[in-house]
Amino acid sequence: MNNPTIIVAGIGPGNAADLTPAVQQAIRQADVVIGYRYYFRFIEPYTSPETVCIDTGMKREKERAREAFDQAEQGKTVCVISSGDAGIYGMAPLMYEMKKERNSAVEIVVLPGISAFQKAASLLGAPIGHDCCIISLSDLMTPWEKIEKRIIAAATADFVTAVYNPRSEGRYWQLYRFKELFLQERAPETPVGLVRQAGREEQTVRVTTLRAFDPEDADMFTVILVGNSQSYRFGGHIVTPRGYYRENETNDTSVGQAIMIRSFRTIEKELKNPAIPLDKKWALLHAIHTTADFDMENIFYADPGAVHTLYEKLAAGAVRTIITDVTMAAAGIRKGALERMGIEVKCYLHHERTAVLAASKNITRTQAGIRLAAEEHPDALFVFGNAPTALIELCNLIQKGQARPAGIIAAPVGFVHVEESKHRAKPFAHIPKLIIEGRKGGSNLAATLVNAILCYNDAEQLKPGRDV
Repeated sequence: MNNPTIIVAGIGPGNAADLTPAVQQAIRQADVVIGYRYYFRFIEPYTSPETVCIDTGMKREKERAREAFDQAEQGKTVCVISSGDAGIYGMAPLMYEMKKERNSAVEIVVLPGISAFQKAASLLGAPIGHDCCIISLSDLMTPWEKIEKRIIAAATADFVTAVYNPRSEGRYWQLYRFKELFLQERAPETPVGLVRQAGREEQTVRVTTLRAFDPEDADMFTVILVGNSQSYRFGGHIVTPRGYYRENETNDTSVGQAIMIRSFRTIEKELKNPAIPLDKKWALLHAIHTTADFDMENIFYADPGAVHTLYEKLAAGAVRTIITDVTMAAAGIRKGALERMGIEVKCYLHHERTAVLAASKNITRTQAGIRLAAEEHPDALFVFGNAPTALIELCNLIQKGQARPAGIIAAPVGFVHVEESKHRAKPFAHIPKLIIEGRKGGSNLAATLVNAILCYNDAEQLKPGRDV
């Protein structure tokens, strides 16, 4: 090297096995090694008796950097050591800033090291298999307001997140705030790993969840890793999948189904209460996907186990007919699923007898259609996406013992008798029901709830759209 040179070397987390050969060689060749005294014990085997080791003390990084330039400008070979990787919360940025300030001709060479978060990740299994970020909770040189914005951004963007400097004697509350912010965006069961003194004799490794994680368990020697929405615990480890198995699972899917799968995963992450029974969640995801309306989480009602019960009836052949109030609801039910399960959908709205009955009894055509349908198929699954009078008609027939539907999907929409019709349906405890409460509803919504039932056996894998 023609010009004086300072080598800034990352010495890893503190284990000889994690010190790279390039760094070992740099230390052997150095006339002067500069660093914090705590780290000299990790490099002692690689220094010669003539090596001058200069310690500037804790929190005296600028003095350390000035000393390095002073020594290098005297023609000495200087190695500045930094724990982990010198470029990650290490000495490398400061050395370049000081070179600029001094307008120095000294060259700087940075040798990478294994960062503490990388070492911690290896001990935890495979938590950083996808996009990740690192956040330091130290507000000595960064305002807390900015740190908090970064925490919110990381949590919202679903990054696997490593936390440096989580706590110190004077900073006791920041990690509590970090947990609070993450719980606003991440599921409580999100895996969390805590690694203390990674790579050193005092090393401890622990895996817990975001809910159970206690900030009191961390200190300045702890690195914390929080998984993303796909991370899971496996045999005492954390795994964040890259998606290879998912690719294999979706190789046989259509483009439409692949888009639907991604949409459902997005919706699930944005639910306020994802911890609801699987069968209700499955139907709710369909409802939100169809409407793009997250208010569905507040107004979608399902009897306990209703989706599962209705699927079992349809799959077993106990129910072979679905009755809809209007043709639009019938049109939205997936034909592939109906053919696969041998189910027939009927709508009596335009039946030749409907108009005659409606005129003779002074009732709506949808009422008349339901009355005729109940005569021929009293035990069908009845689906309402438009007409509250049709739903009221069915409720009256049930009261009279003239209909005994296998289930009711109540999603009529409008302003007159709509809420009343849904209130009338709810008391039939012996009939499985899915109801969109209030004024909202629609034929497309009613149809999508049927589709959710027809493909309920795909719910556990969160793989909708088989018949798209």
